Amino acid sequence: MHIGGIARRTPHPNGKAYAGGPQMVEISRDGKRVYWTNSLYSTWDDQFYPDGIPGAEVMANVKPGGGLELAKDYWLSFPDGYRAHQIRLDGGDCSTDSFCYPSV
Repeated sequence: MHIGGIARRTPHPNGKAYAGGPQMVEISRDGKRVYWTNSLYSTWDDQFYPDGIPGAEVMANVKPGGGLELAKDYWLSFPDGYRAHQIRLDGGDCSTDSFCYPSV
């Protein structure tokens, strides 16, 4: 599976161009989804992608037998001038919130 990148610039399965590459990655607490954004640091983004990076977040579903499949219907765009970095999903679905729940 490929998406974005400097050399290939692979579009998302929905046909939209995914500028940048997978950067900040989070796994859902149930292990069935992986989310990521396309901006690392603005100064690095500007250097490697001088045409700009429209902020976006995408998701892949984890296949039962292993591997990932991009969700064609999940695409989160950010307003012009904003870039997507760290992920924090409403309701504490992402792995970064696990410290809040010692029993998990």
